[in-house]
Amino acid sequence: MTSALNILRNTFGYDSFRPPQGDIIDTVIAGGDALVLMPTGGGKSLCYQIPALARPGCGVVISPLIALMQDQVSALQQVGVRAAFLNSTLDSGRAREVEEDLLQGQLDLLYIAPERLTQERTHALLQQAPLALFAIDEAHCVSQWGHDFRADYLQLSLLHEQFPDVPRIALTATADKRTRKEIIQRLDLGAARQFIAGFDRPNIRYRIGLKQNAKQQLLRFLQDEHPRDAGIVYCLSRKKTEDIAFWLQDQGFNALPYHAGLDAAIRADYQSRFLREDAVIMVATVAFGMGIDKPDVRFVAHLDMPKTVEAYYQETGRAGRDGAPADAWMVYGLQDVIKLRQMLAGSEGSEEHKRAEQHRLNAMLGLCEITSCRRQSLLKYFGEHLQHACGNCDSCLDPVATWDGTEAARKALSVVYRTGQRFGVNHLVDVLRGSEAERIHQFDHQLLPTYGVGKDLDANQWRSVFRQLVARGYLRVDMDRFGALCLEEQCRPLLRGEENIQLRRDAAKGQGKQRTRTALPENIDVELWEALRDRRRELAEDQGVPPYVIFHDRTLQEICLIRPRNLAQFGRLSGVGERKLDKYGESFIQVVEHHLAAESAALG
Repeated sequence: MTSALNILRNTFGYDSFRPPQGDIIDTVIAGGDALVLMPTGGGKSLCYQIPALARPGCGVVISPLIALMQDQVSALQQVGVRAAFLNSTLDSGRAREVEEDLLQGQLDLLYIAPERLTQERTHALLQQAPLALFAIDEAHCVSQWGHDFRADYLQLSLLHEQFPDVPRIALTATADKRTRKEIIQRLDLGAARQFIAGFDRPNIRYRIGLKQNAKQQLLRFLQDEHPRDAGIVYCLSRKKTEDIAFWLQDQGFNALPYHAGLDAAIRADYQSRFLREDAVIMVATVAFGMGIDKPDVRFVAHLDMPKTVEAYYQETGRAGRDGAPADAWMVYGLQDVIKLRQMLAGSEGSEEHKRAEQHRLNAMLGLCEITSCRRQSLLKYFGEHLQHACGNCDSCLDPVATWDGTEAARKALSVVYRTGQRFGVNHLVDVLRGSEAERIHQFDHQLLPTYGVGKDLDANQWRSVFRQLVARGYLRVDMDRFGALCLEEQCRPLLRGEENIQLRRDAAKGQGKQRTRTALPENIDVELWEALRDRRRELAEDQGVPPYVIFHDRTLQEICLIRPRNLAQFGRLSGVGERKLDKYGESFIQVVEHHLAAESAALG
């Protein structure tokens, strides 16, 4: 591992590996295959970049999004790695140059899209080239049960068939047991060592609340906690992304919409702005985000509930890749569940697939409704046990008040039964509260024993009861009957008086504590911090790369604390390898010197 450690220190500027990076790298350098599950920001890329540099030949990285290859390659070139990509953005002349560099052994890493890998020209090229390894990034895309399925990934078993002596490493941040099993099967990784580094992202604060006025809730969240931060806001529909983005612009935020219906050139421009500019908010459908390397995303907000826990984990994981505090914030309502179930019912998947997706949707709703630590529940879903409550989710920080909802739940279940299991939530609430609406009399529901028995709770409280009964499996939403609520077998003991139920007490509108948070430590000199960021931005603009490719925020914070005055001191900073020391050391030391001189003059 000496050579690997030398590469880590001299090229990438880090002193030691994080577990289990060392074991993974050792396995691949020795020629073995590996399946790696590591949380976003955990250092997955080094697990194939360092073996590619340590082994003879070029490492080939299969990446699903060509829009991100340029930034990945730019970051490697910054530290002196000979990296390139082959995709449809290159003209034929440049593509031939890259191919020739590969054949001549002039490349350390080559990024290609999965659909290009199956082309005869690419296949013939790779057969002639010296290859160090194959890295399959975002490997969960191979799973038809997953949330990011890519049909082109199904062809990647050809790597083992046609290049049996080239080691392969498959990497993902999100895969439950079923998805892991499918990755192994489809990529022929039965003999690969498996490395599961855990799913916990302790720097992310998970917060889930009821949707009351989603726009205003989002606005309060941004104004109070992230007024000048980069972040992502996820919405379920294309139209909603545009509505929210333009509305946020009116509120003074630098917000952009992003969805698959936009022109490709516009999408590429918006993505580039998000990566290269500060404090851009991307309002997007799930079409945006996979492989995003931007480290300083301070929040991910959901204005609609994701379809699965895997999707939620993957999307929230785009926040706080730098390890600094970040927020995963979401508002949801029963209408989200109804909408998602309508989409599921209308899909072309098999009945088995629909049942599996229904189970996953129920798990997501359960995570929303849980009254205990959200992180414990989230990690449990992926088979990981967190012994103690995390102390960094809304359930831990502001414990949810509960109440004995047994009697209310029985009334709710009874009105579903007595109305024939044919009506949605609003009608059932009207019956319970004794409404005089015409629709009540149209069906003679004023004659039912349950009519008017629920006047002790207001309409929102009753909606909360029904929502929680759906989440816990006592009721289901029948999409064949336009969202009618139906009884599940599980409700029998509750109806018979054989069990009780505690329900969460939802906060009234406008309630709930807001916590202003900043990723900047209290002992940081803000003026020096801003000066360093300005210099980083200037250098990034000159080279046409995102600022974080020059240095991560963490390195700038270290400069603020240590205030290096010479290259020897600067070279000891985290993230400063030999190439970046030579390229940027003097420039940033100059900023420090100027700041110290101004500070001294002010004191004198």
